Amino acid sequence: MDSRLPRLRWLGHATVLIEDRGTTVLTDPVLTSRVAHLRRRRGGVPAGVGVHDPDVVLLSHLHADHTHLPSLRMLDEQSPIVVPRGAPDAVRALRRLGNELIEVSPGDEVRIGSLTIHAVPADHDGRRWRHGERSVPALGYLIAGDAVTYFAGDTDVYDDLHDWVHDVDLALLPVGGWGPTLGHGHMDPERAAVAAGVVGARCSVPIHFGTLWPIGFGRVRPTMFDDPGAEFVRQARSHGLMAVELQPGEELL
Repeated sequence: MDSRLPRLRWLGHATVLIEDRGTTVLTDPVLTSRVAHLRRRRGGVPAGVGVHDPDVVLLSHLHADHTHLPSLRMLDEQSPIVVPRGAPDAVRALRRLGNELIEVSPGDEVRIGSLTIHAVPADHDGRRWRHGERSVPALGYLIAGDAVTYFAGDTDVYDDLHDWVHDVDLALLPVGGWGPTLGHGHMDPERAAVAAGVVGARCSVPIHFGTLWPIGFGRVRPTMFDDPGAEFVRQARSHGLMAVELQPGEELL
């Protein structure tokens, strides 16, 4: 594996623990066995060094499987949380966490330890609830240290993606979801492989699949749960791109 890549552990869904230059970053933490009607069907509940006390937490958008309040309450209050601008007004419980909240918009930069975090756009619904009125822009993040890592959050490919994200060392790309269908603002494995090419990723890891699934839906289109990671790797490699599938809890070394 390329020595420039950061140390990374995929904890399932969109939760990734990244270490670069000795600074740890935790994305969209889901640290429980349940999220509302969704059950963790693969991998154990995340644990281990750095999971509950990272140097910084990144939240991509307000959906409950990304801004999961029970998991955020499990974190050390010394860990600052970077959120889309307006998130604390849309989800007031964020203000009661005790953690510093750093609000950002696309184009903003935040320095955390030895890393620089750049906020970039995402093409995804920014509301907390499907029929809610409050909305804030969904984000992705570039994490710049010895490597440049792109955490896409939840997104589809958008027209000026390459203008915001290019020549990255590692791309963490959503390739599925948590149910038998995918709506607007998501990527399937084929679209995610296109995104890997657009951003010029030297290596890509699929996320946002094969972890959470609705209770009672185990036999409904199981390929949507089981197959997206391997299919993404196949699609990416067919375009001459490097891609690695991890299992929940597995490290990219």
